[in-house]
Amino acid sequence: MDFPRILISALRGGSGKTILSIGIAAAWKAVGKRINPFKKGPDYIDAGWLALAAGRACYNLDTYLVTQKNILQSFFLHSTPGGISVIEGNRGLYDGIDIKGSTSTAELAKLLKTPVILCIDCTKSTRTMAAAVLGCKQFDPDVDIKGVILNRVAGPRHEKILRKNIEYYCDISVLGAIPKLDWKNFPERHLGLVPTPEHDCAKDAIDAASQIAHRYLDLEALAAVADNAAALPVSTELRENTRHRPSSIPHPKPRIGIIKDSAFQFYYPENIEALEAEGAETVFFSPLVSDKIPPVDALYIGGGFPETHARQLAENISFRRQLKALAENGLPIYAECGGLMYLGEALVLDEGTFPMAGVLPVVFGFSKKPQGHGYTVVTVEQENPYFKVGSEIKGHEFHYSKVLKWRGTDGDLAFAMKRGAGFIHKRDGVCNKNVLATFTHIHSLGTPSWARAMVRNATAYKKR
Repeated sequence: MDFPRILISALRGGSGKTILSIGIAAAWKAVGKRINPFKKGPDYIDAGWLALAAGRACYNLDTYLVTQKNILQSFFLHSTPGGISVIEGNRGLYDGIDIKGSTSTAELAKLLKTPVILCIDCTKSTRTMAAAVLGCKQFDPDVDIKGVILNRVAGPRHEKILRKNIEYYCDISVLGAIPKLDWKNFPERHLGLVPTPEHDCAKDAIDAASQIAHRYLDLEALAAVADNAAALPVSTELRENTRHRPSSIPHPKPRIGIIKDSAFQFYYPENIEALEAEGAETVFFSPLVSDKIPPVDALYIGGGFPETHARQLAENISFRRQLKALAENGLPIYAECGGLMYLGEALVLDEGTFPMAGVLPVVFGFSKKPQGHGYTVVTVEQENPYFKVGSEIKGHEFHYSKVLKWRGTDGDLAFAMKRGAGFIHKRDGVCNKNVLATFTHIHSLGTPSWARAMVRNATAYKKR
């Protein structure tokens, strides 16, 4: 089938591919093209920026968390007819977690038969960049590198030398050259951009990236690369609608509340879609704007940065008290990372100590270095409302928060960490009644049992 598409990659992280991808998506959207944004890997923040640039949801394509079959299904489902799919890679083109690069951006490009545009940081380098590009081309000839975009170019002479060497030695077209720019429009935090919900001028930043793309890139040539992408063979099975098929849920539907705002913003669209496909009604609300929790039969609290909103969260006493009372009454609650922190007793920051919901007997502090960063594998060892004992779950973690005080026991932690840092003592998954809170983020396409369990628990609570 015909799916116009390109994949933006780089030699390493920090080369500028995120802003480049945002700029291309926004520039094409500005001239009337329909953009289907995708992000390779588990990153929520880049996906949020791409979604804003494209004007529609961005879906993650993570070959570690999700099977190749489900990656293909997700790509086919969300690549709308008449649109161009813009896929942003992660890290360097060939970087992965094993020596074969099985989870690399390159392997995703081969799986989706997608032409690659290589963004290279040309700072203080000329002919050597041709060697780097040629190395990428020859390292795996099955990776279809169709163009190069020069970034952080010092001036016209620098650009001319780079173009001549890359096109001569690599037989690859240079499709743009971006000078050294001061990207004040895109502030960074930790290891990436500040999320769009926390950026007051996010749309202005998108417009700035679009203008840069219009000015310095050959957008017509990039579109031609996307239009000439190889046809993707689609089996009869993959042609079928790949959305989750609803379970037999009695009416009225159970209502699953989702706390979504600038403090709790990290949700994969597929996770919410999975809950709805299993028969739930999703209800969104926020402790930053409301002091009451609406009637719900379960609660899903995603990750984010509650520490940047600690004072507001602490001052909403009625919301915190209601949440604790609902948890004590057996409301099913599933929380990830930032949600886990909000369910604790307090956050200890430089500005002071801020009380949280008090559902779990833990106090969190923060470090200047990541306390957990990367993919995780957990084994379910303790009974809990969401996962079968003995099952194995793949996820990822990224947090600077750390446990300062823990008044529970290892018996309260459902997961043993086979890979990753976890909560404490190489364990994760804090349990209390129908609450399960963890530093590990999961993707519903990789862990489909999660959505079914959420809806099952919500239905049981509703009946009770």
